[in-house]
Amino acid sequence: MGTTLCPELSRRNPYWIEKHRYYELKHFCLQYPGWRRAYAAIDSLTGSNFSPGKVRQNPSELDPTADCAEARLFYSDRMEMVEQTAMKTDPDLVSYIIKGVTEGRSYNNLQTRFGIPCCKDTYYDRYRRFFWLLNKERK
Repeated sequence: MGTTLCPELSRRNPYWIEKHRYYELKHFCLQYPGWRRAYAAIDSLTGSNFSPGKVRQNPSELDPTADCAEARLFYSDRMEMVEQTAMKTDPDLVSYIIKGVTEGRSYNNLQTRFGIPCCKDTYYDRYRRFFWLLNKERK
């Protein structure tokens, strides 16, 4: 269900970003559903020992509450970045942009299943703008 959008635009396009950076950002966004599931699954009462990107100085010092808080912050920061960037891109199309970039849905799929209220050219312009803004946000 991925989009068939060309990954590399003309350098004259106002939303141009390098092809591999586009792929990096696209794969970042495709992790969104996993972040949502992980965020919902974190239970501070059971004390998850997961803390992404953190190496403990002293493994004997366990703090499950802090680990849960750090994991929730990790996921919420990323989800918020995607959501806020979509909002900046186009407040009227925010839900469609989020579905498109996080679930790999094409314009045709969005039109058929959700009745997106714009034409294909407008949607893909906003889609490109989203990744251009996300590129600035994730420097």
